[in-house]
Amino acid sequence: MSQVRILQVGIDSEPDVVAVRQRARQISGLLGFGAQDQVRIATAVSEVARCASARLARGRAVFALDTNGTLQQLSVTIRADGEPVPAAELAPGIEGETAQSQLDNAVATAHRLMDECSVQGAPEHGLHVLMLKTLAPRQHVDRVRLLQLGGELAASPVQNTVAEMQQQNRELANALAELRDRQEDLISLTHELEDTNRGVVALYAEIEEKAERLRNADEMKSRFLSNTSHELRTPLSSIRALSKLLLDRMDGELTVEQERQVQFIATAANDLSELVNDLLDLAKIEAGKVELTVAPIDVTNLFSALKGMLRPLSHHDAVELLFVMPSAGASLLSDEGKVAQILRNFISNALKFTERGQICVELRDSGSPDHVTFAVSDTGIGISPDNLQLIFEEFSQIEHPLQRQVKGTGLGLPLCRKLATLLGGQVDVESTSGKGSTFLLHLPRVFDEHAATEV
Repeated sequence: MSQVRILQVGIDSEPDVVAVRQRARQISGLLGFGAQDQVRIATAVSEVARCASARLARGRAVFALDTNGTLQQLSVTIRADGEPVPAAELAPGIEGETAQSQLDNAVATAHRLMDECSVQGAPEHGLHVLMLKTLAPRQHVDRVRLLQLGGELAASPVQNTVAEMQQQNRELANALAELRDRQEDLISLTHELEDTNRGVVALYAEIEEKAERLRNADEMKSRFLSNTSHELRTPLSSIRALSKLLLDRMDGELTVEQERQVQFIATAANDLSELVNDLLDLAKIEAGKVELTVAPIDVTNLFSALKGMLRPLSHHDAVELLFVMPSAGASLLSDEGKVAQILRNFISNALKFTERGQICVELRDSGSPDHVTFAVSDTGIGISPDNLQLIFEEFSQIEHPLQRQVKGTGLGLPLCRKLATLLGGQVDVESTSGKGSTFLLHLPRVFDEHAATEV
């Protein structure tokens, strides 16, 4: 870093302080600082210079230009190395102040107005204050310009105290005018913010009103689904029971055509019963009326029960339903009925949409001792990336030729996701169109009622 001195001014009296202020303003102006920065620099320098002249003899102000690569700074050093000024010669208004408090006030002002300000020494032994103001890149000053500065300063003599007071009055008037302009802008901005705030308050009120309507509509929907499901269950149970009696020949033999028609009735009743059960489960979850029965679950026993229950549903000899039994002792603490319901739905879907290959049910390593992951993989029709989220929306089904051959409500997977959330876990799917899918159920190994997410 290099430093080039611009000017040195002695500080031995109040008129010298005025001269230092004028020189600070002139030099900062010649270096390209704006009007506001000129006032800031002049004020900071004069405050520290007044502190020096009031307390110590042989004061001086040194103006220099520091260059460090492309960075240039105006450096102003105020030094006073002489003996303290006798109390009888103190400037008017200084008697009540200590040397330290006067210095603290002056340095505080310089800190606010300059980029950097550092103090060395104690006021009773001497004073050394360094103040720096950084030039903007467009203000870069070369050596030729520095030589010109000396000539221009020599051609700009220091004005008397009256002229300096007039200059300060003009600066103060300009500052007040600018302050008034900013105050008017602030008032205008305040009015604008008040108008905006009223609009935001009105918008929030409207949003809250609509949210309340949605909550009421959702509650009415849940109540309707619950009531309707309950009302449908009784006649459906009667239809299924009567169909079974007829198919079991309890009321005499049936012709081939009669048996076929009754079978249609029984199948339709079973399908409708599944729909009603799903609707009722969804309504219960959304109404927060699902009660969980948390108990230890032996995964081996769970898989054995699912295997015996779902194997008869496999209608294709070309499809193998495989349960990979976990190691002994594999268990978790959760609601076995809800876990089984989710896995049954996964396996049932896999059986519907797999014409050949294998369906594998297993307990995978979750990568965490606090969680377990169930996986149901198939070699069926698969799901395209665009439809991976669609399948979890209520009453949504993917368009596919095989879809038309199987019955479905579009409620199974949404119900599985809500049940998993209720158990503190989540449901994921990995799939490639035409190559099969893997549905994953992630659950905490120990169910935590407080950590479980509300649906």
